[in-house]
Amino acid sequence: MSKASRPRRLLALATGNRHARGYLAVVAGSVVCSLLFPDSPLAMAPMLLTAPLSFLGVALPFGAGTQGSPAVEALAIGLWTLWFLACALVNAAVLGALATGAAGDGTVTERSGAWSGRSGPARAGARDGVAHRVRNLLAPAVDNWPARGYLAVVAVALGFFLGAEYVLADPGFAGIWPLMTTAPLSFLAIALTPAADTGPEWLSPLLFAAGSALSGLVNAVLLGRLTRRLRSPQIRPVA
Repeated sequence: MSKASRPRRLLALATGNRHARGYLAVVAGSVVCSLLFPDSPLAMAPMLLTAPLSFLGVALPFGAGTQGSPAVEALAIGLWTLWFLACALVNAAVLGALATGAAGDGTVTERSGAWSGRSGPARAGARDGVAHRVRNLLAPAVDNWPARGYLAVVAVALGFFLGAEYVLADPGFAGIWPLMTTAPLSFLAIALTPAADTGPEWLSPLLFAAGSALSGLVNAVLLGRLTRRLRSPQIRPVA
């Protein structure tokens, strides 16, 4: 497959089935709501829906808050808009990859071992079958460079956060990095993390880190499945 064909494959996955198109419609609706109600919680909806890539925009040298001449500000807003559209297309392509299935993902279709009788070999076969399915499920997170690179970024963010929490006297806003790199599920992780005053002081950061790590693993699996799908010889959109 030529490199030039991959953007077309990405676009096909992002628009070729109702799941991806529905997601893009929701993103478009969230943009309208954020413009109509800029001071409401709905203003964050577009970034949350296009996370985690959209949060990388804070590291880009352009954006809606760029100061300068009108031409510079217009260029910055235009570049940020293109970045936002790219984030939405990537997420839509992830949904498209899930809808169409990843070619060659090694999905287990046969049962390992018999459940009837509960014999020793049958139980061992069942355990092997579960372990095999778990390995197949997590394999997209580690068998390609995009997913491995993303996991490396997550590891750095979590390492910085834990180091700041347990080593530095004032961790500041260190938690923002794992929160952004593993969004949107990390927002659920932080919502489920108990407050520091409800238990041991050391426990809350550890639970948040564990939830963020799990969120990052889910994102890496999805990214890996998209990478596999882009490398597959054929893409058959689902209506």
